[in-house]
Amino acid sequence: MSTQNALLTILVEKINNDTLVLPTLPAIALKVRKAADDPNINLNGMAEVVGQDPSLSARMIKISNSAYLGRTVKVTSTTQAVTRIGLSQVKNIATALAMEQLFVSKNEIVKKYMTEKWGQIINVVANSMAALTIYQRSNKDNNLSLDTMALCALVADIGGLPVLTEAERHDSVFANPAFLDVAIDKLAGRIGGSIMREWQFNDVFIECAEHWRDVEFNTAQVGYLDFVRAGAALAKQIDKPDEVLAQAQTRGVFSDIEELQSEEFVELRENAKAIFS
Repeated sequence: MSTQNALLTILVEKINNDTLVLPTLPAIALKVRKAADDPNINLNGMAEVVGQDPSLSARMIKISNSAYLGRTVKVTSTTQAVTRIGLSQVKNIATALAMEQLFVSKNEIVKKYMTEKWGQIINVVANSMAALTIYQRSNKDNNLSLDTMALCALVADIGGLPVLTEAERHDSVFANPAFLDVAIDKLAGRIGGSIMREWQFNDVFIECAEHWRDVEFNTAQVGYLDFVRAGAALAKQIDKPDEVLAQAQTRGVFSDIEELQSEEFVELRENAKAIFS
């Protein structure tokens, strides 16, 4: 049996036996999410939690001053940043910023692959956020939010991480990226759903992690899943991207493909990318 087939067999057995080691949410993200769920938390209290992680605090300030929020008056403190972003959004934004911590490895070969994977994910995220922004302008009664959109797109491919972690024990596998892509494509949905449940994320995130590759699965209304798929199609990170975009147009995600090729879309996409740079 080849190394690739052996690895695939191991992964399937571990999934079926519920013994696959799942990634844990970074500690600071756990703290922020727990604080955000406290009905008695206020802006100062949340700022104190965020301030426990200097890196997260600095990135929160950067986001609050970014084109993403469209503000010109600069803020300089964590409290000001949390106030500008808002308690309802801090939970998802902090989690999104912490996600990069999961895509690390001490193995140079694996590290290179994970860095490339993270870059691909950010492209999907940025496209998804830009597409949603344009959609919201002509669909003002929708209840979708950009912070949830960003996190949905970030966790959509989270099921690939345990595949990479398991593959890390077999360096030779990384010499064949095509195999890893196939393994992730086959298994990531099931694994991703398990991770989202383990992290106690709600159904919206579970749905994206489990079903974004399955274009036969659709919700009754346009939702985050549609924008994840559109973002992935624009980034060429899903099979048959032209067909996926055609389906998105039919569902009303956008009215004309030219909307997603405009200078405005490109600017929105680059602003979204800057959040994670």
